[in-house]
Amino acid sequence: MSMYESTYMAMLEDTTEQIRDNERRAFDTAIALLKRAQQAGRGTRDSVEALLFVNRLWTILLEDLADDGNGLPEALRASLISIGIWMLRRSEDIRQGHVDDFSALIEVSETIRNGLGRNGHVHSSQAW
Repeated sequence: MSMYESTYMAMLEDTTEQIRDNERRAFDTAIALLKRAQQAGRGTRDSVEALLFVNRLWTILLEDLADDGNGLPEALRASLISIGIWMLRRSEDIRQGHVDDFSALIEVSETIRNGLGRNGHVHSSQAW
């Protein structure tokens, strides 16, 4: 491997780690907002802020997961797309008052955030 190839590979590793860090931070933010919303209750300003953030986060993730340039295995992408659609639906159910509990959104977000630390990343083709 030439010096240039080695440098390029190091840059790719740094970029991948930076993307993972950004994704973890985004999920950390979502979790913190959702926990605050859980305490404040549905229909509060905290609730609105949390649901908007979760919707923006998953809209970005779903767009990237649907992109052919996404480097994740197809089965994993499909699973994450299903989770994302569920997250958006659950958020809407809370917003409309059909559900008052944020705990499922928190649990799923924590699971995904924790997976980012061990297994790679969800969002693969662009930085946040």
